[in-house]
Amino acid sequence: MKNITVTTPGIMTDVWAETAVTPPSEPLIVDITARESTAMYYIGKQLIREYGSYENPAFIATLHLNAYQLLPERIARILSQFGTDYSATQYGALVFRGLIQVDQEELGRTPSNWKEADYEKLKAYGFISSLMHGAVPSKPVQYYAQRKGGGLMHAIIPDEKMTHTQTGSGSRTDLFVHTEDAFLFHQADFLSFLFIRNEERVPSTLYSIRSHGATDDIMRPLFRPLYKCPKDANYAPDAAAGEEVSTSVLYGNETYPFIRFDAAEQLYNPDAGQSAEAMHYLEEFWKVAKTHIYNDFVPEAGDLIFVNNHLCAHGRNAFMAGYREEKGMLVPCERRMMLRMMSKTSLINIRAVTKTNDPYFIMEEHYGSIFR
Repeated sequence: MKNITVTTPGIMTDVWAETAVTPPSEPLIVDITARESTAMYYIGKQLIREYGSYENPAFIATLHLNAYQLLPERIARILSQFGTDYSATQYGALVFRGLIQVDQEELGRTPSNWKEADYEKLKAYGFISSLMHGAVPSKPVQYYAQRKGGGLMHAIIPDEKMTHTQTGSGSRTDLFVHTEDAFLFHQADFLSFLFIRNEERVPSTLYSIRSHGATDDIMRPLFRPLYKCPKDANYAPDAAAGEEVSTSVLYGNETYPFIRFDAAEQLYNPDAGQSAEAMHYLEEFWKVAKTHIYNDFVPEAGDLIFVNNHLCAHGRNAFMAGYREEKGMLVPCERRMMLRMMSKTSLINIRAVTKTNDPYFIMEEHYGSIFR
């Protein structure tokens, strides 16, 4: 992998020095200590007693204070630094391995789909996820575009009726890497994926725009507002097609940009309506991007992946829900279950697209249009 040159401030001096760095190829993995994991367990229990629900307005109002007071200091520091690091070396995702203890017996069987999830059993995990966002600091939000809101935390569960879809409820096909809600201008800034079960041993897929290094000739055309992105596979085909707005894929800093990208919708959806020019640039970019996809990490129960949604896309490998491979044979197991939370760093910047009586509830439908 090629070296790139960036400027970094010298220590104890005003002189800027050039240093060569290697583009990051994988997320930072943080191994949680037994003491930290135990602390997280008791923090969850304490917050349930004090607030009842992680959606309690009193808890949300004091989220940042609670995050810095209650989280183990090392975890809070890592997240706080991550929240403002857009540098050449920042991959855009963190893996907290062994963050929490999951009582599988207390959890019970995995429900058949997300609509049947028992959120009473998931309260502690909602509090912990919220605190992680609060330390960035960022504020948990919900999107009408996702399950008509559906709360601040969503259970992601394989659904037999949606096995071949490009959604979190799918399973039999690879979920192409995508930044969450790439069809919105006000997409989430940060995402967390807390794994409650992954007995099928499904690898998580991550892809960082930083893995390319500095902007090159293949990336440069992606700054042009040429590209369409239909609403995703959660919508009916007639609702997802025919959108006329075109945007750039890369934006922000011209040398080390942010990304808004959905491979499934922009490259593989025949209804996207991309121009021949846009498709050419996307295909050339995708040839390179595919070589940077990381899927070496197989989450276990209690692991949490934290993602900057402007730097890093996510997905997963295909799998057979409810089965794992052992010695070449498929063995029945409990189906995968993951908890997703999304957040924004500023409620001010999204106020034009939120509910009047709820600044945490985003009503954007597609690139600035609002659900009515």
